[in-house]
Amino acid sequence: MAASHTLPHPHDIRKSGVLVLNGYGIRVQVSAGHLLLHDGIADDRRTIRLPRVNHGLKRLVLIGSDGFITLEALRWISDVGAAFVMLDRRGQVLAVTGPVAASDAKLRRAQALALGNGAALKISKELISQKLAGQELLVRDMLYDSATAGTIARFSVVLPSAESIDRVRLIEAQAAKAYWQAWANVLIHWPRKDECRVPEHWKVFGSRISPLTHSPRLAASPANACLNFLYSVLESESTLAASAMGLLPEIGLLHSDAPNRNSLSCDLMEVCRPKCDAFVLHWLQSEPLRKSDFWEDRNGNCRLVSALATRLSETADTWRKLVAPVAEYVAQELWSSISKSKSTLARQLIATRLTQRNKREVKGSDVPGVSQPKPEHVCGNCGVKIRGDKTLCSKCAKQATRKNFRVGRKMAQRPEHLARRSETMRTHRRAIQGWEPSTLPGWLTRDIFVKRVVPALAHVPKNEIRNALGVSEPYASDIRVGRRCPHPRHWQALARLVGVLR
Repeated sequence: MAASHTLPHPHDIRKSGVLVLNGYGIRVQVSAGHLLLHDGIADDRRTIRLPRVNHGLKRLVLIGSDGFITLEALRWISDVGAAFVMLDRRGQVLAVTGPVAASDAKLRRAQALALGNGAALKISKELISQKLAGQELLVRDMLYDSATAGTIARFSVVLPSAESIDRVRLIEAQAAKAYWQAWANVLIHWPRKDECRVPEHWKVFGSRISPLTHSPRLAASPANACLNFLYSVLESESTLAASAMGLLPEIGLLHSDAPNRNSLSCDLMEVCRPKCDAFVLHWLQSEPLRKSDFWEDRNGNCRLVSALATRLSETADTWRKLVAPVAEYVAQELWSSISKSKSTLARQLIATRLTQRNKREVKGSDVPGVSQPKPEHVCGNCGVKIRGDKTLCSKCAKQATRKNFRVGRKMAQRPEHLARRSETMRTHRRAIQGWEPSTLPGWLTRDIFVKRVVPALAHVPKNEIRNALGVSEPYASDIRVGRRCPHPRHWQALARLVGVLR
């Protein structure tokens, strides 16, 4: 039985301040002034105890719906300036709450009137323009599809002439159709042990539209399931950013009002969607997915396991930084749409709470750049997590080495390889027979070679030894470590190679 343990350890709260809870019977409460958290499955559970000071918490992400959080815990999270996000594995935001800044009724009134005074159209054009630019860059640089990139660029050229929100939506939809068609043939790589265990439609990205709902929701393939979940994380960050700027997340500008939807959050997401897409595409192109990270529901819906959902949730800080300037831009444009008195000549700036851009401009510093998160590196054969740039884990590498060694031994016994080896040996015998011991310098004795030259060879690449002597790579490796002593005819060349001239 796995014992529960009390944390925090450094690896539980990321440097970004994101802490993810998942499992069943989750509890979030306050005990003796500390935030007490319990999560896990069955006997594999953990207890995390966070103090009010030096906790490092910025986002508490809960994946699932089995458990409880007390009102006192919500107050504790708000007091320390953190946010609480509740998600499910299907890619839906269930609840978002965070620190609420002081709001201005004028700004919210401007948000409500933006559709009638032209501010919504101006903002929508800018948001979609940035989105199309990001999609064009991704298709050109990562999918190497210049034709589709040109198509998206033509839609970008037409966008400024749009005279209504409906026209902006139509242009965005047409560009999205071409964009996702470029994704259709992206191959999904799996470890060799999983290739025969996954459905055929899991081996290619396919259509962004799910056959279950005729919309992106309820994805039927792993890549689309990952996109949906990341979009949920991005939506929660957009909601928090809108609230922090004093805006109402429910009142949209580009997206029409709909029940149970934060339309303004969907607006802010548009600029950052290509960044999420780039993260997933880089993952698909550089790393194999693992079947153990996904499971298929009875209706064909592809779902994420807790471990993968946790890893994706931990990227929340990246999307927070990317959506922050977008929320500030929207708030500033809405504020500028308010009619000012004639005595107000200068454009009044609102507080940039998310990026501190105004303060940075006064100090002469720039807003720091945002680095993209990196996908987990796994073995291409068994799918286990590995470090470094190796393609196989140590266990699979040993098996591959044994297999290659056996294949190599069989190939070495072929007539053509035996003939080449015999010719090489005859060449070396003729060189030994034609060598005159008198050509060896008198000072270069065997004792000098063993004591001065051999130790220095340890710092010489074996390829240089191989090229200098015209011998095989294994023999050069044996010479380098002192396992084999070469013929005296090679001593002078090796002494010259390591710089021992006298």
